[in-house]
This record gives sequence, structure tokens and C-alpha cells, in this order.
Amino acid sequence: MFGELIAGLRKNPKTIVFTEGTDARILEASSRLLTSNFLTPLLVGSEEDIMKASEDSGFNIRGAKIVDPARYERFDEMVDMFCELRKSKGVTPEDARKMLSKSNYFGTMLVKMGEADCLLGGATYSTADTVRPALQLIKTKPGNNIVSSCFILVRERATGDNEVIAMADCAINISPCEDELVEIATEAAACAKKFGIDPKIAFLSYSTFGSGKGEDVDKMRNACAKAKEVIKDYPVEGEIQFDAAVSPRVARTKCPESILQGHANTFIFPDINAGNIGYKIAQRLGGFSAYGPILLGLNAPVNDLSRGCNPEEVYSMAIVTAALAD
Repeated sequence: MFGELIAGLRKNPKTIVFTEGTDARILEASSRLLTSNFLTPLLVGSEEDIMKASEDSGFNIRGAKIVDPARYERFDEMVDMFCELRKSKGVTPEDARKMLSKSNYFGTMLVKMGEADCLLGGATYSTADTVRPALQLIKTKPGNNIVSSCFILVRERATGDNEVIAMADCAINISPCEDELVEIATEAAACAKKFGIDPKIAFLSYSTFGSGKGEDVDKMRNACAKAKEVIKDYPVEGEIQFDAAVSPRVARTKCPESILQGHANTFIFPDINAGNIGYKIAQRLGGFSAYGPILLGLNAPVNDLSRGCNPEEVYSMAIVTAALAD
């Protein structure tokens, strides 16, 4: 999967903002990225502090862009734009300068102003502190009402190729309604396609085609019906149990009329509990590598790292994030 993503980026190189420029994991990943020419790191922070941190940790970041909020030549322009974007909240220039002294807001504005194509944060910031500036400044795409998330899971087959699946929403929306589930499915399918998946979408439930009853079943059945009206390019099915969605043998027994026939690869969960548990089971017991959460629905790619991430995860998520940039 990553070979194809890197090949695409070589043809159209990108710049990615790292909001935590002195973090050793960010520096190691940046050093590795700089050995190639498909993705340029832009590190936010004091140049003196970042260079000292790189020397202390032994990582060569020559060639990286370093932008210090305190010395940024377009800072006044950034303040004006920030105030315009947040005028409904009554933000003053003084408020803007205070907010933009924080690297998460400053880095997000660099993307908004076109200084970079995408952003990866969260090595020290919480998910909320990464997502909030993106919602306030980059905002959702036209026609989108929410930001959601997707995990891309990859497992090597015995044949040597990779099995790649998508799961959504596992990190952002706690209990999405029917219309939100439709939006999640639409965005997840588009994301899956970018990572080489031919989307076959399953709206998951504890029921298959009416075998169970309850409000949660109705929600997934109704959401699936609405999704079929919107998503015309890919097969969509539900409500359906996970085993019937992924096992041809089970599908022949439980739902012989299924259009997926047990070959689903893009899974829509009813709520964050199921989604979060589901992707972690796949990761820990199923031998899948999990990449995400990939944020969906924004005007530019902004993604979140776990605060427990390692340099390899930073490197991989940087490639994933940049691959989503137009």
C-alpha cells in the first residue's frame, strides 16, 4: 500500500505541518522523510529549539522547513484572517495573537493559508486539541455537516500481497444518527478508494436483514437505505452482522440474497463503542496494522496521532495524511 502512496507523492510532492517540532519522534520521522523527495516536513517552533533538539537526538533535519510563530513574516496577515474566520465568535486581534501563539492553531492556519498541504498533530496534543482548530479554521467541505474518522487496516496475506479494509467511525462521533451515518459511509468509501480498496460497504448490526429487533437495528437499516440513495458507485448493504458481511459461507446461510456475498471491506459501525472495540480487535487479535484515525470531511487533510505513538507510526501517518491532499 505504501509503495503506491509514495509513488503518487513522488509525482506530486506535498508539504506537511508537524505541530510539535521539537518532539524526538517527529524529528526522527522528519529525518527519514527528508532522505526522499516526496514529502517536505514543516516543523512549527523556535528554530533554535528545534535544531538543538535534533542535535541532541541525533537526527539530521537539514532541508526541513522551520516556522517560528514569533518570527513569522505573515503573522499580521494570519491574525486578520483568523479574526475573519472567527468573527461570529467576536474574536479580537488580541485574542487571535494569543491563540496563534499555540502551535496547534498556528500550524492549522499555515494549512489554511496555503503554506502547507496538510497537518499531522497529536504527539503531545490531545485529539480534541488537534480537531478543534481544524473545525474552526479549515472547516468542513461543502455539503458536509460533521467531521468523522476512518481507520485503514492492513494485513499481509500468505500470498505476499496485502489485505486492506476500512472501518468507520471509530474515534470521533459517539452515537451518530442515520444521516450522520450516511455521511460517514460516503466519506469512508472515498477514503478507502484512495488506499486501493474497491469499497464494498456494510452497515453493521447485531441483526441481519431483520433477524433482530430494536431501535439500533432500525437505525442501521434506515441509514443503509438512505446511503443507497446517495452512494451509487459501490455496493451498500445492511443492516448486517459482521460474520455475514465477511464470510461467504455464513452469508450463504444467513442472507443468500446478499449482494456482498461475504466480501465486505468497508465497515460502518453503529457507534463509537462498537467501532473502537472493532478496530482494536482486528489490530490486536487479527494481525492487522491500523492507520488512523484519519479525519474525514474537512477541506484539507488534518490527522491526529496517539500521544503514545512511535516514530514509525509518525512516518506512516505522514504518508497517509499527505496522500489525502489534492
